[in-house]
Amino acid sequence: MDSPGETPPPAAWHAIPEAAALDRLRARPAGLSPAEASARLLGAGPNVLQTAPGPNLLLRFFAQFRSPLVYMLLIATLISFATGHAVDAVVILIVLILNAVVGVAQEWRAEQALEALRRLAAPRARVLRDGVAQVIPAEDVVPGDLLLLDSGDRVAADARLLESSELQVDESALTGESRPVEKQPGVLPERLPLADQTNRVWMATPVTHGRGRAVVTATGMNTVMGEIAREMRSVQRADTPLQRRLARLGSLMGYAAVGLSLLIFLLGILLGGYTPVEMLLVAVAAAVAAIPEGLPAVISVVLALGVQRMAARHAIIRRLPAVETLGSTTVICSDKTGTITRNEMTVTRLWAGGRVYDVTGEGYAPEGEIRPRGEAGAAASSPDVDALLILGVLANDAVLEETRDGWHIQGDPTEGALLAAAGKGGITPETERAQAPRLDELPFSSRTKYMATLHRRPQASATVLLVKGAPEAVLGFCTHVLLQGRRVPLTDDLRAAILDAHAAFAGDALRVLAGAYREFHAGTEQFERHHAEQHLTFAGLWGMLDPPRPDAVRAIADAHQAGIRVVMITGDHAVTASAIARRIGLTEGEAETVSGEALAALSDAALRRRVDRIAVYARVSPNDKLRIVAALRDRGAVVAMTGDGVNDAPALKSADIGVAMGITGTEVAKEAADMVLTDDNFATIVHAVEEGRIIFGNLQKVVFFLLTSNLAEIVTLLVALLVGLPLPLTAVMILWVNLVTDGACTIPVGLEPQHGDVLSHPPRPREAGIIDANFLHRMLLHAPVMAAGTLLLFWWEGRIYGEDVARTMAFTTLAAYQWVHAFVARSRVSSLFAIGVTSNRWLLYGVGLAVLLQVMVVHWDVMHPIFSTTDLTLAQWGLVILVASAVLWVDELTKLILHRRQGHVVVKESGVTR
Repeated sequence: MDSPGETPPPAAWHAIPEAAALDRLRARPAGLSPAEASARLLGAGPNVLQTAPGPNLLLRFFAQFRSPLVYMLLIATLISFATGHAVDAVVILIVLILNAVVGVAQEWRAEQALEALRRLAAPRARVLRDGVAQVIPAEDVVPGDLLLLDSGDRVAADARLLESSELQVDESALTGESRPVEKQPGVLPERLPLADQTNRVWMATPVTHGRGRAVVTATGMNTVMGEIAREMRSVQRADTPLQRRLARLGSLMGYAAVGLSLLIFLLGILLGGYTPVEMLLVAVAAAVAAIPEGLPAVISVVLALGVQRMAARHAIIRRLPAVETLGSTTVICSDKTGTITRNEMTVTRLWAGGRVYDVTGEGYAPEGEIRPRGEAGAAASSPDVDALLILGVLANDAVLEETRDGWHIQGDPTEGALLAAAGKGGITPETERAQAPRLDELPFSSRTKYMATLHRRPQASATVLLVKGAPEAVLGFCTHVLLQGRRVPLTDDLRAAILDAHAAFAGDALRVLAGAYREFHAGTEQFERHHAEQHLTFAGLWGMLDPPRPDAVRAIADAHQAGIRVVMITGDHAVTASAIARRIGLTEGEAETVSGEALAALSDAALRRRVDRIAVYARVSPNDKLRIVAALRDRGAVVAMTGDGVNDAPALKSADIGVAMGITGTEVAKEAADMVLTDDNFATIVHAVEEGRIIFGNLQKVVFFLLTSNLAEIVTLLVALLVGLPLPLTAVMILWVNLVTDGACTIPVGLEPQHGDVLSHPPRPREAGIIDANFLHRMLLHAPVMAAGTLLLFWWEGRIYGEDVARTMAFTTLAAYQWVHAFVARSRVSSLFAIGVTSNRWLLYGVGLAVLLQVMVVHWDVMHPIFSTTDLTLAQWGLVILVASAVLWVDELTKLILHRRQGHVVVKESGVTR
């Protein structure tokens, strides 16, 4: 027999009788004794969610330096210090420290999910010990304790129900089920998903209605909530595509820097006659030239500015690299309720008096019309329809109210839909309820599948019993039906017609409710359940659904156009989920719908084989979501996963990008996510994907701009050594160009406005690099042009004015090339004059600042000893500008030839070749 501190497999508890559960836990109906509880507390441990200590700030700080690019910069810093170039070393070190500080700040916030999970736990619990009800700290609850549950409580631990009275529990944060779940004892089949285990209650879920008594089966980390906490602790965030691309780029540049520095060192000694000490300084300069020192900081700034733009579009980014990840997304796994749909149940069809009626309008606003199906023209009033609508108002506990933000309900969404439908039919709920006050009621029960209320008739000559619930239950209580305002016997033909209407409604994914009534003599103020289950008159059917958001339907079409597959994950049953998927265009072609039960029967290998064909997952568990993400990622997909509940947190964290709901989402989901939607709208995800593609395109332009500049510096140094010229640039000059001149231009390049429709082509492959063929061709063309112009002026001015002026001219020419090249980098394929020279005003400001700073370095006496510069004449400045403009004309000519040869644009701005 199991010990009290241990639990059997979770599925076992719901499949055994109450007595067997008590026996297995060595518990009694009167509860444990204080001594037993204390002993079990020592064995099982406190009923709390444990958290693993995270790395401290210092470790997080040093972790930011784990990059080949950073390693190279650190080596360059050490060599600069060792050779007396302290200014160079300090500048590089400051850049690295600032970049690490930004990284630590981002990570610190991303690891708060477990703390939010702990805050969900109930602080107190009411238990029965030795037959006496006690309120104890929730952490003292042990397996075998008897929980006493009441409306408003939060369940302290996982437990098996022993008895209940109309008990309902809100499990939406755990299972995704939006409606409170009716709980009752009994034995259930062994293989059931967590959402269908209606004889169990779960830690941290609130009791919304009724009372119950349950025996605790698991506490702390052995609960379902504890399992989620354990999964979150074990799930490691995958590197984003941008991080992987930058890591590859950093490695490539690191190897290139070492190789080029060694080559230059050897060439200087063998061909130039320099000493090893002199060439060590030159090699350091070459290493500095090969590495874009400002790249990490510039990328962070560009991403941060992208975050601001996305916040204006209702998407809050919590991890900077996630901005770019959105642009690489190939699959979006989205919840249905509230994200793809409005999360506002809406009555769209009625059956009353033998006819079907269409109801227009969406959401809770009582705005729309009720029309006979198949008939055009104005809405028609019918006594049968009015009777059904009034019944839906009176047998109803919800309240519909208008605020500045629109119409909202207090109460059950289904009952809110009935109130909105009544309003469309001209029925005023407040008036009807005042005229027919409620005398008695039977609340809804999942066992009986109906609710019933007793009302005094407006004429005060009779009372009426109203019944509302599942059609199969209500119809079985009826002997008559309301037709054209009269009660007529419910014949087999009429019963068949009602059943046909019900089947037609359900076939269109409508949730169907039925209404019926029974009249009593005046003075009747109470009724028993058997009164509601016989001699009723059938009033009609309501067919309702949670309508898709119009903008979400358009967004799904946009996603498909962009080559992104949309997968819907819902707590609805498979039939309903499939019908909604058809409405929004998800299940076209051979797309499949899979239930949670069928998914559980699939092995991981089988799921990987089918995952590309599955468009809808219904009734899934928390582990299912993790499996879905893993299978998709194993197939090479970049996965965005949405979620709002506690159960979604591990999947949000394991996806390439986790998307939490800002309105309905729990704090746990928000803390685990990379992005939070402030409007809970699927369309916002697609907008964010669009923004992510724009940002990646701009990052690619930034990297192109920086690498071309660095390559030009390397070629300049290398050619100077090969032809026997003195070094045209010092290490501090190269640092100035790389950090100051390029820094003033790169951020504006990263803010380039959108060119064309970035959603008109497929996503980039997961492993696609930042450097593609277009990037490489342009870089290899522009860098030699820049190096040639710099060396030409260095050689020319050196012959006439000496080495100091020549070096100042080379330095200024290289800087001027960056000013011009910043405009060239704005578009990969379009002419600068086609997109507009002044259309990026931030670049105008950035280049203007760079020019002013260069003038200061050249003409301010204080800067001369630091940079080894001297004053230039106006004619020399003119010569610099003329030579630097060459890179613009070379690029324009190249683009013109490309367009004329191929007749169309073959390379998109975002970097995808067509």
